[in-house]
Amino acid sequence: MSQSKLTELTWREVRRAGEQGIALLPIGSQEQHAGHLPMGTDTLLVEEVVDRALAALDRETAATGAPRVVRLPALPYGHSPHHLFAAALSLSAATLGAVLDDVLDSLVTSGYRRIMVVNGHGGNDEIMRLAVKRFALRARVTVAACSYWTVTAGEGEDEAGRPDVTPGHAGWFETSLMLAAHPGLVRTPVPARTPVEPPPLFDHPPHPGLTVERHGEWERVDGSTDDASGADAGRGGRLLDDRARGLARAIRAFDAASR
Repeated sequence: MSQSKLTELTWREVRRAGEQGIALLPIGSQEQHAGHLPMGTDTLLVEEVVDRALAALDRETAATGAPRVVRLPALPYGHSPHHLFAAALSLSAATLGAVLDDVLDSLVTSGYRRIMVVNGHGGNDEIMRLAVKRFALRARVTVAACSYWTVTAGEGEDEAGRPDVTPGHAGWFETSLMLAAHPGLVRTPVPARTPVEPPPLFDHPPHPGLTVERHGEWERVDGSTDDASGADAGRGGRLLDDRARGLARAIRAFDAASR
């Protein structure tokens, strides 16, 4: 196999893998996901996409030779202060940035020169990207970062996807993915979401290009961005596979560009 789990390797194997391999770090969160999804939804979904992507790369190994990837344990905590109104375990932006710095620095000290961070929570995205940019300025390393919902294979997206609610939060997209990946953790039946007026500004900014946050919006919408009652496991499975294929291609492209 060309993929390994860091927790299952000896230190010598970790060092050898670092000579040519890519260290891959999934990051998620522990936060409210309305009344029907578990706190660890973001972590569970990013792990699912990463594992499916690495499995896809393994299937390609015999024909084309897959890149060597060492999968780190997922970082289960993220930046979630906007969900503390209900329940969350949140790191401050400074703490999450420092944690990422320390993990990246440890990987470089252990011999890795190519690292990829794959994110599962919207609140982590800007912090992750800043950490990657900052780290590459001070260390001789090539680092990539993405959020799993942004990398798609572009196959069948019109059939399975709903870009108007992707990724959303505890809505149709995430609930469909969870029904496909972890159906036993979805509390059913999923209740219909009551629309709120006026719509929350984080979801409907008053002018294109504006980022707008207003105090109390997440509590006012009861913790979700859109109606999840129509979520579908079949479409969720296709969306997961599409993101997994997209991530596998992204890993291949990163490998080719950073050798």
